[in-house]
Amino acid sequence: MVSQALAEKIYKSFYTKSDPIVYYMVKMLNLSTNMTVFEPCAGDGVFIDAVLKAVPSCLMVAFELNPNAIKTLKVKYRNNRIVNIVEGDTLTDPNLLWKANAGGVYDRIIANPPYGGWQDYRKRKLLKKLFPTLYVKETYSVFLYRCIQLLKENGILTFIIPDTYLNLHMHTKLREFILTKTKILEIVLFPSSFFPGVNFGYSNLSIITLQKCSKRDICLEHIARVISGFNKVDELVDVADKHDNKFNIYCFTQKQIFNNIDHALFVNGNPEVMNLINKSSIRTGDIAECVTGFYSGNDKQYLRVAKENVKNTSKYKVINSNLICNNYGTREDLLDGIEGNKCFVPIIKGGGIKFYKSNLWFIDWSKEAVKEYKNSKKARFQNSSFYFKEGIGVPMISSSQITASILENRLFDQSIVGIFPKDRSLLFYLLAFFNTPTCNKLIRTINPSANNPANYIKKIPVLFPSSKSIQSEIEGLTKNIIAEMKEGGGLDCKKYKRIIEIFFDIYGF
Repeated sequence: MVSQALAEKIYKSFYTKSDPIVYYMVKMLNLSTNMTVFEPCAGDGVFIDAVLKAVPSCLMVAFELNPNAIKTLKVKYRNNRIVNIVEGDTLTDPNLLWKANAGGVYDRIIANPPYGGWQDYRKRKLLKKLFPTLYVKETYSVFLYRCIQLLKENGILTFIIPDTYLNLHMHTKLREFILTKTKILEIVLFPSSFFPGVNFGYSNLSIITLQKCSKRDICLEHIARVISGFNKVDELVDVADKHDNKFNIYCFTQKQIFNNIDHALFVNGNPEVMNLINKSSIRTGDIAECVTGFYSGNDKQYLRVAKENVKNTSKYKVINSNLICNNYGTREDLLDGIEGNKCFVPIIKGGGIKFYKSNLWFIDWSKEAVKEYKNSKKARFQNSSFYFKEGIGVPMISSSQITASILENRLFDQSIVGIFPKDRSLLFYLLAFFNTPTCNKLIRTINPSANNPANYIKKIPVLFPSSKSIQSEIEGLTKNIIAEMKEGGGLDCKKYKRIIEIFFDIYGF
């Protein structure tokens, strides 16, 4: 028998203990007598009970992989002939694969699938073979794909899942499948805290309700409805009963969503911002290389901090200034490491500082250490052709505002996306842009989470002023800000405000 702790790690089961959520989902199924309803991950049977309470004549087929849950379900429904409990894996079961390939057999499907369930590498390899276009490390997306396949034509599915499928780059193919194989009847978006026992830091939750449709043209012409603005979970009952005039309601044809960059669904986006994102002729990825930086594999061993009062540095040793290398030599020489005791070099890590970061961190760059970085399975000696080059560093994680600082031929770690303009003359213009609310609005529309991965930064539209003198002004202001910060001054608010104003005029927001 699998222990509770191990089951949590493997199955990532978050049982649906919210009456308003269950009520909304069952109502969205639009059930009628004698329908066959599939539950791909039955848990403790909460959806089975709710479906049968709504329409007692429905036939239930419920799959569950967790042996502890299977034991409970079989006892609970042992005298109920219209509930068929199956111990099996919805994603790999041969019988379900046959039904999916046959065009689907179920009238309705309802589920709260696992989020981020752990899988061994053998299972991942199998899933990648079965679902070659999907990101299989995130289990909910594979469940959604398989269950759409299992629906009959015009069948309806409702899932409660994280909202990351709406815009993350890794789910591009899933969105394409949804938009061309189903009609999105409704998506409701709400905080993960509404769901008992769950509070994701990386996303909110959604309930998506789809109707299978094999005709691509009809799917693309369908108007999808997205609802947000909930203050409490009980308000889902109002939406289920069509008392929804107090919420934020967005309507898009699926063709509009399909035509967005990466088929992403932008909610709460200013139309001008969304139009620029979709129509821009120049993006960051066109004019700059965007790459992730270095990781030692054991920062506690190799990393040093400049002084004791730097935040979050209690486990790191303070650098002995006699060990710092002040004369690197050529960049090519550096890639093999440094001879002698003076072998520590500055490295830029995450942290929301605009324009310029002083040297707060140093990394062992001796020949022995570099050899270990290159050979260690834990280390990431990735994108090394960009190490110690002139560029811009953007922290991968930001709180509310994207920030950028100049790299100045320093190493940058994996918490940083390095941006290296193909035309060096654009360095200070782009550095200024990446520190503006305008840029923040663009990246948060492209990716609403607090993450700034390279793939999203590449998509940010870049506009240039009509006058070269304005571009020169931006570059001059940026250079002055950096020079003042290097001398120990703070960010000059007057100069920074002028940069913000100029980019507002260029972009219109």
